Amino acid sequence: MSTRKRHTPEQVVRKLAQADRLLGEGKDVADVCRELQVSEPTYYRWRNQFGGLKADDAKRLKDLERENATLKRLLADAELEKAALREIAKGNF
Repeated sequence: MSTRKRHTPEQVVRKLAQADRLLGEGKDVADVCRELQVSEPTYYRWRNQFGGLKADDAKRLKDLERENATLKRLLADAELEKAALREIAKGNF
C-alpha cells in the first residue's frame, strides 16, 4: 500500500501539462496516469479543478480557498457567541 502524497498546486498544473503532452502523443489516459503516478480519479479531479490554470493561478486559488475557510470558521464562532450572549441577556442561563 502506498502512502498518500499531497501535491502543491504548481506540481498539479505541471503534471496536467505533461498529461496533455502525453495524450497529444496518442497515449491513453490509463498510461498517462501510470506515468504520472496518480490514479485516474485523481487525474480527472485535477482536470476539473485546475484545468485551464497556470501554476501561479492555481497557488492563488488554493490560498483563497484556505482564507475563505478560515473566515467561515470565524463567522460561525462569532454567531455562536452572539447566540449565547442573547440567551444570557434573556435570563435563560
